[in-house]
Amino acid sequence: MQLTDYIRTIEDFPKEGISYKDITPLLMDSKACTFAVSELIKGLDGKPVDKVVGIESRGFLFGMLIAKALGVGFVPIRKPGKLPAKTISQSYDLEYGSDTIEIHEDAIQSGERILIHDDLLATGGTAAAACQLIEKLGGNIIQLNFIIELDFLKGRQLLPNSKVNSLIHY
Repeated sequence: MQLTDYIRTIEDFPKEGISYKDITPLLMDSKACTFAVSELIKGLDGKPVDKVVGIESRGFLFGMLIAKALGVGFVPIRKPGKLPAKTISQSYDLEYGSDTIEIHEDAIQSGERILIHDDLLATGGTAAAACQLIEKLGGNIIQLNFIIELDFLKGRQLLPNSKVNSLIHY
């Protein structure tokens, strides 16, 4: 199955000059979703995982499916003010400014093996911040999974100590 057939490019969204990679056609096809999940799991090479962490918000979609398929728990990383219990946060730089993400402080136990999932790896700032949060809580990052990686933005450079598995490269 060719997953690129299920990715729609929207030009000039959300602003002029951006070629947005839309995964909704992939989400609408159950066979393509099942295939994507199996490919993401296959990339683990049998390494055990205790929890899957999904990054807001599109990382929740496949993150939950991966967690279910692995029979493990799911942990959301969200924007500030979205999680109800006590959190820790990590700020990171964007092209123009900065942003922050949060995780519940009791979501990861020391020594747990963590798989991080998001739909897209671009500049790597959000993924690097997620790694920092998990490491603050004592988690061991097994791998980072992405549906799409925009290679020209070199996001992997911010993740030099992590195994990165991306299904589609642009």
